[in-house]
Amino acid sequence: MHTELSWKIEDPAEGRKAANLLRDEAFDSRLSSLRDVAVELLSAVEALKTTNGNGCDKKLNLYEEVKRFESDLIRAALVRTGGNQSRAARLLGVKHTTLNAKIKRYGIDVPSPNGHGGSEEITA
Repeated sequence: MHTELSWKIEDPAEGRKAANLLRDEAFDSRLSSLRDVAVELLSAVEALKTTNGNGCDKKLNLYEEVKRFESDLIRAALVRTGGNQSRAARLLGVKHTTLNAKIKRYGIDVPSPNGHGGSEEITA
């Protein structure tokens, strides 16, 4: 069973009044949404101020932050794969050559299968 709602207004002034009321309600709703977004943004800014305002005026360096982030990911992948660079590269979704270049560039110590760093000398 399908019921249609129809609304017929005989007086054009009443129709304009109803349309204006609907427009005002829609505007109020959008204004309320914008107000909510503004409050959320202000809260985020305040949180950043308190996070960064701990007496440290240290500026962020994109290269250093990316280097630290990539190094941590690479180390985690190498530990997870027991030092196998090919598997670590697959895990990270990069080519083996890219991973190897980053390992060299960042000076990452590659763990050996026995859990020690790969830079140790092996003596017989």
